[in-house]
Amino acid sequence: MFLSSKQKTIGGAVSILAIAILFSRLLGVVRDRLLAGSFGVSVDLDIYFAAFKIPDLIYSIIFAGGVIVSLLPLFSDIYNKNKEKSWDFINNLINIFIILFIFSGLLFFIFTPQIISSMVSGFSPEAIQKTIDLTRIIFISVFFFGLSSIFSTILNYFNRFLAYSLAPIIYNLGIIFGVIFLVPYWGIFGVGFGVILGSFLHLLIQLPSAIKSGYRYKFIVDFKDSKLREFLSLILPRAIASSSSQINFIVITFIASGIGAGAISIFNLSNNLRYLPIGIIGVSFATVSFPLLSKLWIEGKVNDFCQRFVKLFNEVLYISFPVGVLIFVLRNEIIDIVLRTGSFTSVAAEITAAALGLFFISTFAQCLVPIILRGFFSLKDTITPTIIAIFFVLLNVYLSFLFVGIFSGDNLLTDTIKNLMGISGAINFSVLGLVLAFNVGLLFEFILLLFFFKKKIKELNFRNIYTTFIKVAGASTLMGIFAIYLLELLKVSINSSVVNFTIVTLASLVFYAILTIALKMSEIDAVKRLFIKNGN
Repeated sequence: MFLSSKQKTIGGAVSILAIAILFSRLLGVVRDRLLAGSFGVSVDLDIYFAAFKIPDLIYSIIFAGGVIVSLLPLFSDIYNKNKEKSWDFINNLINIFIILFIFSGLLFFIFTPQIISSMVSGFSPEAIQKTIDLTRIIFISVFFFGLSSIFSTILNYFNRFLAYSLAPIIYNLGIIFGVIFLVPYWGIFGVGFGVILGSFLHLLIQLPSAIKSGYRYKFIVDFKDSKLREFLSLILPRAIASSSSQINFIVITFIASGIGAGAISIFNLSNNLRYLPIGIIGVSFATVSFPLLSKLWIEGKVNDFCQRFVKLFNEVLYISFPVGVLIFVLRNEIIDIVLRTGSFTSVAAEITAAALGLFFISTFAQCLVPIILRGFFSLKDTITPTIIAIFFVLLNVYLSFLFVGIFSGDNLLTDTIKNLMGISGAINFSVLGLVLAFNVGLLFEFILLLFFFKKKIKELNFRNIYTTFIKVAGASTLMGIFAIYLLELLKVSINSSVVNFTIVTLASLVFYAILTIALKMSEIDAVKRLFIKNGN
């Protein structure tokens, strides 16, 4: 079966994941374009984004965002010793999750009004009630995503990345279906029904490959299973870290709800766009490299582990840094292409582009964080990343209140950003304070993760990383200057965001490649492996 095919090399797996993530993110762009065109930067779109926060938090608490990194090493260990017991363990996990979901779902349904009213206190009573109703609808998706996470682990273990990588694509198609066909009848609730459809399909597409791998359902419930306790010991820190991240977004939503209509939408639309390179570059490289890193560390091959980690780190750095620079330079063109349609106004486009531009500050760091986290998980250290994640949340909450206050008035910082971004800042300018705070916090998180990872592994060749960073930063800066001048030149004669974006992107990347070849950087091979499946 095509969907159940195995990928035999890291290069092939990275290629499949990168292409699938790219397609999924592009569908996410289409989804956001349809949402922006249908609702604009409005209260209804604010309600949609706000309604995700509590379901995401509950999913993080129950099952966390790190199921694969916690479950994969454990499943691998059990499977190698006793295949039948490994499947019993999976079934036990599935059944316990279902029990926890039912219990938490009842509590959630009862207390949703109190929770949502506190989270979006800046909304009108009518908007609060709509957020409550939509949150209850979206919560159903937690059930499908929880089960899907378990089956994703199975597919990762057996190197069946195709079905795994197609799941997010199907999910976005479900939401797009809701926007196109259900919104005309049910308004913003139609999008919520699309979310449920997409999450169900996210699970469904992975089931055949899991069955092909040997999975068969059994009704087993054993809370005393020693392997279950071991799994909980691994995943609880990830649950705390993942829920901390969601709490962070809840605080951002709370602050944004008081800024004014559209602030939540602006933050989330720009945040979704900034995640495009993170998913394609950082997550794809980290996902397919994690099994190998874990294996090298378990086998005691410390030097091989360090060499592989440094090589992976430098390759992601090489690709992600110039991408972040181009996002900053082409922010207006990106927003014009992606979101300028229907009810999405020029004023909304201006402030959303500025928000997207600010995400450039930490783009490279956000792409590298999944790599560092996989390094920690290979060492079976989930505590250190958790502590750092909690620190990030506390820092971001403080910075969010600080910067929103600063951005509410005229001062040197706001004047500088307005001039840099070329905006008037008349509408919802305070939301940029949230974006800046978020990015500063992400930079601190990245620095702390790298610092403590280096402390844990003394053999890590940090000088190699530092040298690569200097070369990449220098080449990217020159490329950015080249891109700015080329874009200004093109604007004089070409009045097309698509044409300008395409020419500037291609020319700038060629310019960057020439610079890095002149610097004799071997990391350019990473680009080749994204397109050639015979990578090692």
